[in-house]
Formats: sequence, structure tokens, C-alpha cells
Amino acid sequence: MKLKGLYVWARLVSRLAKYYIPLKDSEKHKIKYEIHRLVVNRDPKFTNFVEFCTQKVIYRRYAGLFFSLCVDIMDNELAYLEYIHLFVEILDHFFSNVCELDLVFNFHKVYLILDEFILAGELQETSKKAIIERMGELEKLV
Repeated sequence: MKLKGLYVWARLVSRLAKYYIPLKDSEKHKIKYEIHRLVVNRDPKFTNFVEFCTQKVIYRRYAGLFFSLCVDIMDNELAYLEYIHLFVEILDHFFSNVCELDLVFNFHKVYLILDEFILAGELQETSKKAIIERMGELEKLV
């Protein structure tokens, strides 16, 4: 299972985007726009999975934040929903109830947490405790 990209939106503005496949800037902008259009306007009664071109978008909404993953069409959707939830739990622990402003003003820390969790599109660590301990060690160095 390899991710194609991760996107986080808040109030119609992209707050975080990370790509795990090589793309031109114009392609990145187009993909971000299309996925945003698909996810944000979707009725909450529908599932959190949307087919997009030759891939699948898996998303989850937490208050005003949308967390989306773009993955292969044959990958396990429920596993990715759990990955999103774990990522949000780690952000909540690290920022004490994460909000949009945490993503904006501490984006470097959010990317650092993301790199501890997912590296090169592959899930690196599934233990919340291990990631939080590693982030604590890195905070001591700063």
C-alpha cells in the first residue's frame, strides 16, 4: 500500500499537501483543486471513499478540517481511514486539540509528525506512543 498524496483542507483553503509521486506544479494544483471539489461538496450521507481518475480518495472530516488521502484503487479503504484517525489523534495529543491555526502556524511541526508517521508514501509507524515519544525527543533538541 503506497500513498499518492495527503491533503488537509480548512474552510476551502488547503493547509497541508504532501505528494509521494513526482508531479509537475501545474498537475499538483489541478489535483488539489479536483480533490477539494470532490470532498468538500460531498453530502455527509455518502461514504468517505471517492474514485478519482485511476485512484481513490479517502477522506475524513474533523470539525472544520478535511483530511484526504489519494491511494491506489485496490487498496483497503478502512485501513486508510484508521491511518487518518491515528494521524489526527497524534496531532491532537501534540497540539492539545488540534485546530486550523495549529496547522498554519506550526506547519513545520505538522510535516515533521507526518514524516514520523508516513515516509515516502509508506506507513512507517503505527504506534501512537512511539511517535509521541520520538516527537518529545526531537522537541528536547530544539
